[in-house]
Amino acid sequence: MLVKTILNRCQKFKSFVYGDVKFSKFGGRDCLDINVRPRKGSAAICSGCHEPAPGYDQASEPRRFEFVPMWGFSVFFLYHMRRVECAACGVKVEEVPWGSGKRQLTKTYMQFLASWARMLSWKEVAMRFSTSWEKVFNSVDYIVQWGLEHRCLGGVTAIGVDEILWHKGHKYLTLVYQINAGLVRLLWIGQNRCEATFSQFFDMMGAERSKLIEFVCSDMWRPYLKVIRERIGQAVHVLDRYHIVARLNKALDVVRAVEHRKMKSDGYEPILTKARWLLLKRPENLTDTQEVKLRELLKYNLQSLRAYLLKEEFQTLWSYVSAGWAGRFMDRWTTRVMRSKIEPMKKEALTIRRHKDLILNWFRAKKALSSGVVEGMNNKAKLTMRKSYGFRFHRSAEIALYHSLGKLPEPPITHRFC
Repeated sequence: MLVKTILNRCQKFKSFVYGDVKFSKFGGRDCLDINVRPRKGSAAICSGCHEPAPGYDQASEPRRFEFVPMWGFSVFFLYHMRRVECAACGVKVEEVPWGSGKRQLTKTYMQFLASWARMLSWKEVAMRFSTSWEKVFNSVDYIVQWGLEHRCLGGVTAIGVDEILWHKGHKYLTLVYQINAGLVRLLWIGQNRCEATFSQFFDMMGAERSKLIEFVCSDMWRPYLKVIRERIGQAVHVLDRYHIVARLNKALDVVRAVEHRKMKSDGYEPILTKARWLLLKRPENLTDTQEVKLRELLKYNLQSLRAYLLKEEFQTLWSYVSAGWAGRFMDRWTTRVMRSKIEPMKKEALTIRRHKDLILNWFRAKKALSSGVVEGMNNKAKLTMRKSYGFRFHRSAEIALYHSLGKLPEPPITHRFC
């Protein structure tokens, strides 16, 4: 069977035919050169307006387009590019169906490399297929840009926003996700976590689509709260349990650490040694040994243990169904904390009081939305960056995250090579 027969089965292009196939050397490696020529009588397509146009001239030297490797050999399409004299665009280089602009790789090969780049790091993909990191990056970039241009942003009624640290030196990315039931995906990435950055997301969405957003989940970061209030004031803004409980755990850990150091310096028995996870874990997740030690610790009248009991009491809030009753519980709980004289816990109680209405929106939304989905997506985003041991440039991180989490559409392809 001829190579041309295989190519005509998996990569047939209208108005073009395959010519001679021969071995050659390129870049110090053996490769297959496949000549491509226009079908007799076919018109060239203008790359500007994508319409047929009369020919102007043709390149004397063929241009190389790298194709999917075959049997361990690099494969190249060789084609003498034509120029057309378009009435609308002037003199332009023709458009070819297997290539995109001045890219050296065929569309099929870029899609092939990008599909592997979802499973392996870009460096591993480059090594596996004997190509360069830059070519893998350009392939993913092409697929991402095509997907962003062709994706549908209709039907976005619930979003979540959070930030992740992507580079040392407190360099953050603002990530906005769609968290509708049945469709969770990354919608937008912004550099930094300020008001101006988050506002760019709503500029991208446009006023009409922004008005359709009914629910939004976020943490208590003030720039996010302000932009949400100004740009989508009609949406139910939910501050749910994940961030609140995380803040209470952090306050409890501060109380325990301070009290432990004070007991050691005053010469008391350091009974809080190795007690950190006893106090931070949920009771149902404790081991038998940890349960015994916790019962022993609860016999002492320590600030750490009073803070622990207050933190565990707050968990009752999430069992309420009515926002009204939940609000009454929050009022009673914050009052008790303010009388406890435990400063880190008092600070968090004031924060909860200040954001009471936003926390109660979780109940008004019938507990249907949770930032737990956002945190899960954040973990996947961090895994994507860890897989490449971090990115030096924001552009690389942005493309990798869209590729992994954006659920973007891909160009149609006539044949799957793996």
